[in-house]
Amino acid sequence: MIFKYNSYFDTMYLAIFLPVAIVVYACLPRKNARRVWLLFTSLFFFWCDGKGLLVYILLSTLFMHHGGLWLGRLHDRLSAALKDTPKEEKKALKETYKKKQRWVLAFFIALELGMLVVLKYSGFFVNNLNALMGLFSENTRLLVPHFLLPMGISFYTMQAMSYLFDVYHKKIEPDTNIGRLLLYMSFFPNVMEGPICRWSETAESLWNAERVSYQNLTLGLQRVLWGCIKKIVIADRLNPFVKNVFGGYDKAVDFELVHFDFNAFPGWVIALAAVAFTLQLYAEFSGAMDMALGVGQIFGVKTPENFQRPFFSLSISEFWKRWHISLGAWFRDYVFYPVSMSGPVKKLTGKARKKLGNRFGPLVGGSVALFAVWIFNGLWHGAGWSYIFFGMYHFVLILLGNIADVLMQRFSEKTGFKRDILPVRIFRICRTAVLVVIGELFFRAPTLTQGFAMFGRIFTAFAAKTEEIRWGVDRKDLAVLLFTVGVLFIVSLLQEKGRDVRTRIAGKPVVVRYLFWYAAILFVVIFGAYGAGYIPVDPMYAEF
Repeated sequence: MIFKYNSYFDTMYLAIFLPVAIVVYACLPRKNARRVWLLFTSLFFFWCDGKGLLVYILLSTLFMHHGGLWLGRLHDRLSAALKDTPKEEKKALKETYKKKQRWVLAFFIALELGMLVVLKYSGFFVNNLNALMGLFSENTRLLVPHFLLPMGISFYTMQAMSYLFDVYHKKIEPDTNIGRLLLYMSFFPNVMEGPICRWSETAESLWNAERVSYQNLTLGLQRVLWGCIKKIVIADRLNPFVKNVFGGYDKAVDFELVHFDFNAFPGWVIALAAVAFTLQLYAEFSGAMDMALGVGQIFGVKTPENFQRPFFSLSISEFWKRWHISLGAWFRDYVFYPVSMSGPVKKLTGKARKKLGNRFGPLVGGSVALFAVWIFNGLWHGAGWSYIFFGMYHFVLILLGNIADVLMQRFSEKTGFKRDILPVRIFRICRTAVLVVIGELFFRAPTLTQGFAMFGRIFTAFAAKTEEIRWGVDRKDLAVLLFTVGVLFIVSLLQEKGRDVRTRIAGKPVVVRYLFWYAAILFVVIFGAYGAGYIPVDPMYAEF
């Protein structure tokens, strides 16, 4: 069973949990008390999700703690042994300890990944194995396991692995304080949808447990409000239409939408739904990041940015450097670089350079590492063939983009063609957006087969006649959507030009400033999509 977020908790989080967490934290005079309170609220947050599921993050932290200490002891023993070892024997000694460290690292990474694989992927693997065995015998079937998936397990598992990798490479020192490790793993604003934090990025500011300052409180609350606008006004308002077209009818809540087979929709409606879902996903996920980073700022915690206006990207490669930045950086540092620098791939790159030259040669070895990144990226998002296809889709696009970049560079050198002129940039931005929307259609489709069928109808039945479509939104909803998306675009454009909107607002007179933020709060209260007729969007990345 996949983790299912309770939308009711969304309201409870903003109305009760978060205010209580901030107020009590601000009232505690001692640093140690604030640390304990942060840890308690984070573990309580997990407990609210699934009580017994708290054991998984405790086990993950325990593995990380012991693995880091073991690796640290091996580093210390090697340093001590090298002092008394003759120069000619040091290389062999280093290699001996390196093997031990690799075995220790592999053991604890296997423990961390083992929990994730069993809980998240075992059902997918067994289903596919049953399908394969069914080709030879109809009577042979394995029992498909079903587990309740803990909230954010993919996020905190990657944080644990990054810690172990960094201790192994001596980028950080192992921490003996398991409480500090547990707080790093479980800090409640980040655990549901990220970002995926590194120990060197957040651990120190978390454990410092600084007092709540006026500046951090106001700027943090402003960012939380901006995230609420994205999530409640845009993402939740788009949800009825998106769920309708993609076959999502929630029988538990009657909002007068009929479940349609996607084949009943004309292609233009499916295309519009793909655009709507892409916008919904961006509004929900980036809104959740705004809220997470805003809450982190209130507590004085430094958290890495996870979005940098991805829809201004000129290529798919650039898009993934701006979207879910922490995930891309994790795969870059712990998958792409190790694979590309491995012995076999380096040999492959060397041979390719001799045959294809210095421009195209490196692309061969790089494509192997890129494939590894995107097969893992697809699986990270979910246990299903549609997610694997999603990963391979972007692998092919990025690979083709890398080849095209080399060709365009040659073309520009010979002809003087400039790719940075405005018309070309606009074309590249629009092209990238279209490719992203296509990928999100397959990402959202119930199955890969249905995804291809829906995609096919865009070209074979674009203007097909159908029964009256129940959109799930009316003209007022559409007006609110267009206005809010327009504001989102303007703010993003200003940020893209290097203008800090929040700082500019903070520089206004106090009356203007407070009138602005009170108006924003009233906007969410009045135009937020909640109540009869709406099903709030569950945090989309909480399942990953």
